[in-house]
Amino acid sequence: MTHREDWTVTTHAWTADVDVAHLEDVRAAAPVHAAGGLTHLVLEVLAYAAEEAEAQGRTGRARVVRHSDGSVSVADDGRGTDTRVDASGAPVRKPVMATRDVRFFDRADAPLLADGRPRAGMSTVAALSEVLDHTNRRLEGAWTQRYVHGVPASALDGVAPDGTTGTTVRFRPDADLVADVDLDVTLLAVVAGLDVEVVDER
Repeated sequence: MTHREDWTVTTHAWTADVDVAHLEDVRAAAPVHAAGGLTHLVLEVLAYAAEEAEAQGRTGRARVVRHSDGSVSVADDGRGTDTRVDASGAPVRKPVMATRDVRFFDRADAPLLADGRPRAGMSTVAALSEVLDHTNRRLEGAWTQRYVHGVPASALDGVAPDGTTGTTVRFRPDADLVADVDLDVTLLAVVAGLDVEVVDER
């Protein structure tokens, strides 16, 4: 076990669980970050699944479901969001929902997603959502946590293993911030490195 301050920053800094100022900045710039509507938010989530599959040298699988309550879930078959144990023995999940992705957020050289808009990171999805549930399953354990506008609203709770690994993100966009809730499935189908299934349960 080591101190969080000593963990290497790759996509997000491990030192804080939430960056409130960053989340507020995203919401204040909602016309920019939500310009691509629901399709763009789903593409932001799928981008992490695609990276995970690429890291494993394979084509990944993801399932996108539109639920009757207006939420959308994106589930992948990767290794599950990186979760470590700190010096006190507590599990710490990489704060992808509540802090900025240091590679992409607010960078002019950010790569473009399938909709032609720049990638900004998963925290933009959380910040623009009324509620978001993030569940990750790894070989060493499984955890879930709820966020409201990107701010953790529950503890990082352990859940029973089910024999699988992967990450599931279920979110409901804030209607006051995300006006376009249509989903362009043709763009989801061309995410490199992923086989994407789309299900509409409404």
